[in-house]
Amino acid sequence: MKPTYRIFSAVVLGSLALDQATKVLIDRTMDLYQSIPVIDGLFSITYLRNRGAAFSFLADFSYRLPFFILVSVVALAVIAVTFRKLRDDQHLAAAALALIFSGALGNLIDRVRLGEVIDFLDVYWKTYHWPAFNVADSAICVGVALLAVDMIREERRKAP
Repeated sequence: MKPTYRIFSAVVLGSLALDQATKVLIDRTMDLYQSIPVIDGLFSITYLRNRGAAFSFLADFSYRLPFFILVSVVALAVIAVTFRKLRDDQHLAAAALALIFSGALGNLIDRVRLGEVIDFLDVYWKTYHWPAFNVADSAICVGVALLAVDMIREERRKAP
């Protein structure tokens, strides 16, 4: 098996397992809206359900569930096609795409299973709250950042 396939598989399986395990743990051990302070004034574990996308975008849209499922499936297909075009030496890009893929898949699983996404990571400063998120959301953000780094590296590699 090619190194990029091993990287992709390992990252997807690890990230997806962590995402789903943490969501099951939160769902089974906490009440909805329950909050457990971890770092006072900065970070809590808070059990929330998000019907929308980032920042609850389109949460009240009547066709939100089929829309988000369709967007997720298309995104997964685009990522898979993009991954197949990678060279064997593009390990960082493989890891980045795997993180994005696993994050999209993790949230898709929630939407299909529950009709909404479990969020629980609550970062705030005094009264200013960042919208709650989960491991899948984090994987997507880290994956996008790593993909940007890889793209910059690729441009530098091609430059004379």
